[in-house]
Amino acid sequence: MVSKSKGRKIYRTAQGKQIDLDMLIKRNELTPAVGNAKVNARGDELGPGGKIIRKREEIMQNYYSSLPEENPKKSSREFVPPASAVTETEAKELAEFDNEWIEDADGNFVKKGG
Repeated sequence: MVSKSKGRKIYRTAQGKQIDLDMLIKRNELTPAVGNAKVNARGDELGPGGKIIRKREEIMQNYYSSLPEENPKKSSREFVPPASAVTETEAKELAEFDNEWIEDADGNFVKKGG
């Protein structure tokens, strides 16, 4: 069960003890991670003796600066079919079909003249 007070995460264990996760994270953020990743809990890169070589902020800045910039003119949701997707005959058929139907006052499509 989580009880929130001032944005802090405090959990109650099955034995009734309360654990403040925010305090636990802050207390151990400089502790080296278990394994061969050579980072601490914050994400700083560690060197020999556990000394910080590069801070997490530098690593993230390098990562995001290396990403290609998005093209602001083209939306990712915009669909543009390839030029060969619709043949000339299909385009003519679609044009004829569009000319046969009109929209009435209620928003329904009905055949012209019918």
